[in-house]
Amino acid sequence: MRFLPHSNQEIAAMLDAIGVEKIEDLFSGIPENCRLPRDLQLSGPLSEADLLRHLQALAAANRVDESWNRFLGGGYYDHHIPAVIDHLISRSEFYTAYTPYQPEISQGTLQAIFEFQTLICQLSGMEVANASLYDGASACAEAVLMALRAGRNRSRVLLSRGLHPGYREVVAAYVRFLDVELVEVPLAADGCTDRQAVADLLADDVAALVVGYPNYLGVMEDVEALAQLTHASGARMLVAAAEPLAMALYRSPGEQGADIVIGEGQSFGLPLSFGGPGVGFIAARQKDMRSLPGRLVGETVDRDGERGFVLTLATREQHIRREKATSNICSNQGICAVMVSIYLALLGKNGLPQLARDNYSRASYLREQIACLPGYSVPFPAPFFNEFVVSCPQPASEVLHRLEAEKILAGINLIEEYPEIENGLLICVTEQNDRAQLDGLVAALKGGAA
Repeated sequence: MRFLPHSNQEIAAMLDAIGVEKIEDLFSGIPENCRLPRDLQLSGPLSEADLLRHLQALAAANRVDESWNRFLGGGYYDHHIPAVIDHLISRSEFYTAYTPYQPEISQGTLQAIFEFQTLICQLSGMEVANASLYDGASACAEAVLMALRAGRNRSRVLLSRGLHPGYREVVAAYVRFLDVELVEVPLAADGCTDRQAVADLLADDVAALVVGYPNYLGVMEDVEALAQLTHASGARMLVAAAEPLAMALYRSPGEQGADIVIGEGQSFGLPLSFGGPGVGFIAARQKDMRSLPGRLVGETVDRDGERGFVLTLATREQHIRREKATSNICSNQGICAVMVSIYLALLGKNGLPQLARDNYSRASYLREQIACLPGYSVPFPAPFFNEFVVSCPQPASEVLHRLEAEKILAGINLIEEYPEIENGLLICVTEQNDRAQLDGLVAALKGGAA
């Protein structure tokens, strides 16, 4: 990619045209503590050959150490990725596909996206799903906007405290310039959203209640009971699944009365890759189909009666007038959606529940072993999936630091997001954690407690 420098005069003209005094004003929306307070410490210009040698030396300094035992979750999960996924998505028709504007030459991409939509509907128990979004957080925010559009004069949205903190932040960013009030719903003693608090907060100005399934603390919410409360007030029930594999073991949100189901599909064949890219999904009832952001791929027949696929509904701003668009999403996460489709098709209706049971069984074993350790406790008795909270006898930061010396990443410290949980540690177990790793973590925790 070419670097096109700008002269000081050109920069001044640009700033004058948009009405700001200096370049730094363009970044005023970024918090001060997230900005580098100094100039980048870069060396002088290099020739292409010297630059390549410099980059190769930097890359050689990276070190991959697979001997660490990892128990990290919190929205991104370490699941096994079958090798066939990389093989199939490396095919040029998938790897280079962008937007299937011309259906006659995009049948492969359109069919793959259609299968993605179908699989998401089957998993979530919903009636219609769109062709994916950037990630679970943006999908959650888009679902809130859907609920606000459907609620018309309703301007309050209830967000469970158990909803992923990142999702809550993105929702707040989306509605910050709208006349919308976000209300946090506290958690009950069992880690679930407090139903009495929901009942007290629901009113005719509430557009939606949003909960996690499982929530950020690993707890499986009682969606059916919450949906009954929400629907009685005329609001919509939104369910966000950061770990959608849980829906292969527990009843789907759609079966329990959810109106919109959103989530992050990274668990289904996408690598962790330091936190992205992900693939958000959003599924809804047929009545809300025209309010879905992005686009929908549908199945049809051509004039010869042969099966074919087309863009059935496209409500994004590239397809229709901006003021009529439901979202300004500018691209489908095509390659990621294809990876999810391949993964779900590979495991199928038998393999996916088996994998979910495997995750649950391993997490249950570890949870029981830790709960028996002196000084440790499991504060939330509600049903969970593959992630759970542990209260430690020392601050979680000290526990994590001590275990890092033994090459164990034991979980996520909850002190910043959930200070009310004493010495809270969020631990995740997947099929990647074998019995030796589970027993190793228990032994390491026991040694520190002693």
